[in-house]
Amino acid sequence: MDAQPLRRVGFTFAGDGSHAACLAARADGGWFAEGWRLPDAGPAVPVGLPAAAAEDLRARPLALPDGRVLVCRTDGERHRVVLLAAGEPEAPLAGLRAAGLRMLGLPGREPAAVLLGTDARPVTTVWRLTADGAAAGAVAELPGVYGGGVWLDRAGRLLALDRLLGGVLRTVVLDLELGTSTPLLELGERSNDRLVLFDPATGFGMLRSDAPGVDRLGWALVGGPTPARFPDCLHQPGRLLRPIAAAPGPGPESEPQVVLQVDHGAASALVLWRAGEKRLRPLPVPPGRLGAVGHWSAAGLRMPYSAPDHPAALATLDVPALLADPAGPSAGWRLDGSAPPGDGGRWHSARCVELAGPAGPIEAVVYGGDSWLTAPRLVLALHGGPADAWRLEFDPVLQRMAADGLAVLAPNQRGSTGYGAPYAAAVHGAWGGPDLADVLAVLAGVAGRRAALGLPAPALFGVSYGAFLALLATAHAPAGSVARCAVVAPFLSGPRLLADAAAPVRALTARLGGDRPLDDALGPRDVLPLVPRLAAPLLVLHGDRDDVVPVGQSRALRGELLRHGRAEGTDFHYVEAAGAGHDLLAEHGSAVLHELLATFLRTGRPA
Repeated sequence: MDAQPLRRVGFTFAGDGSHAACLAARADGGWFAEGWRLPDAGPAVPVGLPAAAAEDLRARPLALPDGRVLVCRTDGERHRVVLLAAGEPEAPLAGLRAAGLRMLGLPGREPAAVLLGTDARPVTTVWRLTADGAAAGAVAELPGVYGGGVWLDRAGRLLALDRLLGGVLRTVVLDLELGTSTPLLELGERSNDRLVLFDPATGFGMLRSDAPGVDRLGWALVGGPTPARFPDCLHQPGRLLRPIAAAPGPGPESEPQVVLQVDHGAASALVLWRAGEKRLRPLPVPPGRLGAVGHWSAAGLRMPYSAPDHPAALATLDVPALLADPAGPSAGWRLDGSAPPGDGGRWHSARCVELAGPAGPIEAVVYGGDSWLTAPRLVLALHGGPADAWRLEFDPVLQRMAADGLAVLAPNQRGSTGYGAPYAAAVHGAWGGPDLADVLAVLAGVAGRRAALGLPAPALFGVSYGAFLALLATAHAPAGSVARCAVVAPFLSGPRLLADAAAPVRALTARLGGDRPLDDALGPRDVLPLVPRLAAPLLVLHGDRDDVVPVGQSRALRGELLRHGRAEGTDFHYVEAAGAGHDLLAEHGSAVLHELLATFLRTGRPA
């Protein structure tokens, strides 16, 4: 293969754990499907696949146990499933029409998949697709909307799905041979009960339920007489525990053991829990972000892993070795396929810091070492969302800034995910409220300390929702607090986005509370009336095929800047990326935009 990819997303594992697949992108931003061979001994090995067609971020790969990869390509409601294999041309398998489509691989060694499609009705159609070229055959049409997907047997007949019906989420069992579904988990009269992991050999399952009063993680012997149990050690408010994989205990009479990923803030951790125990055993792993999916076998536990200075790849963990050496992960940790720096350079590391905010601490990811605050140039970077966050993972955009000598401060202000439900919900119905207050407080503290040292003010950078916040912060910050501002795919206000966006985005905006105008002492959170206050040099980037935030939002901003006498090319710079969508910083040709952004944030000029 050529140079190793810089980004990998959407990992899946074959049912027998012999292969994996993902979407990958190299430095030019072009995405492709990538296969992996996972031997019982030795490193995981990326495998080249035919590249007849470039993929985009909507494509979904599925690893098969014979090394081939299914890819579902989506264009609106049209979905095409193709089969990729090393050394062979791609083979089309099926074309389906549905509002949404998911693929689940069968357990064991059969190269086949189950497809679940939804349309405008509250109905889910289930197809079974084999990799031998047979047409997809519908096996069931089920009332309701279904998520999840946990196999209850090794033969690929019984599939546990999470059904949303009447506002209640319950796990049911789909019999693929009969095409019928039956209830599996009903712990309370109106409780939401979901099976999240199951071991067919023992009947051991882990579940999530709000039957105890709050949503909690528990376990049960599914189908057995013992009721579900919810150990206190599995309930950690503000932290998300995700069961990754289960294995038999170390002794013949031992209870099953489960590895869980613990997400809190920007980083991930791993713990081991043995059924019946009242404690979690930490598994030491390097700082970074794990992929929330994995496969555990005699070869070890394999999981995606990324860190700021390690592009995403596959880690192999020797769980017993990690337990035996809690001081460090070296004896039980290996990372395969992570891209080394090119041209003899190095990837820049980052760490988490805690900042003082108006309502409590704010965690931030920082590039620039211990002297980030006093670096010659500092960028305050705001993430998209609002239901998103900066993570302690490899980010090509922030790496490019760091390579240009810029220190980067990337805060997770209120509204960010990963800090508990109340923190994320703080901006529901208040876009540009608590989160803007946090950003302005961080900006004031940083700008004030830099000014006292005779250093220039920080620059602002934001994408999508973060671009909206960056524009608001630039307008409301005291004069001289922002050296320059670069925004990518900005919208101007929640109501303006509702008026312009497509139906799925309007629904998401309403669900996140963006349909409620906020008007307090700062006035409406609408960028256009604030244009006269955007005094700092400005760079606006937008893809002309953005189907999330229409490019008309940036065009309206450009028009208002011109109307107020701002000179394009001097006071502000406007760039429409031809053919680019909402993720223009992660699409083909994005390296050019990374360069443009870094240059502007350093100099105030895009080139």
